[in-house]
Amino acid sequence: MTQAGYSRLVLFDIDGTLLLTAGAGRRAITEALSDEVQDPAAFAGIRFDGKTDPQIVAEMLAMAGQDEARESERVRRLCERYVGLLARELERPTARTTLMPGVEPLLERLERAPGVLLGLLTGNLAEGAALKLRSGGIDPGRFRLGAFGSDAAHRPDLPAIAARRAERWFGRVPRGPEVVIIGDTPADIQCGTGISARAVAVATGGYSVPELAACGPHAVFEDLSDTEVVLEAILR
Repeated sequence: MTQAGYSRLVLFDIDGTLLLTAGAGRRAITEALSDEVQDPAAFAGIRFDGKTDPQIVAEMLAMAGQDEARESERVRRLCERYVGLLARELERPTARTTLMPGVEPLLERLERAPGVLLGLLTGNLAEGAALKLRSGGIDPGRFRLGAFGSDAAHRPDLPAIAARRAERWFGRVPRGPEVVIIGDTPADIQCGTGISARAVAVATGGYSVPELAACGPHAVFEDLSDTEVVLEAILR
């Protein structure tokens, strides 16, 4: 354990890893672009998982023949519109957010584990991440820090941002196996290579165990329900 008391930074993805919002995000982001794109059917083939929100908006515009940089003012404006529409989607009486198996017991154990700092690493905008967590009954304040799509449109930039934000707790910037990224896509596994982070994959999103295992994570699970085994993979 370091002099600051922390020895492991554990970063969770949200969609497909902690919870699912039954398509609320896709509906909201499609509506956000409805005034910009005449035929939203063009978006049907775009995968959202493993991407940042600005990246998704830019890809949707490109699919409609409107190339736009991820960091442009237009993309930023559309992302802001999306967050407002997401809040409305999640407040509908028919809204349904589902926590993935084992999430709550795992979070509780990690919160009690000595030296563990919990955080988020997600392509969601920070405001959107908080909305989704609250919709699933998870207090965003349980995560002491995060790196979000609102910090960088390029997902591989996010682990280093999260690690720098952890410096105040660690007394230095953690890296290597001190940082564990938990996610459900190849992008979650690969994004931490720049700081040599460890990846733990879970097949509760759109990818199977064999597909995730082929990307070389430290460990891969069907879900997070076997708390002790998952904990060992995160902390050993």
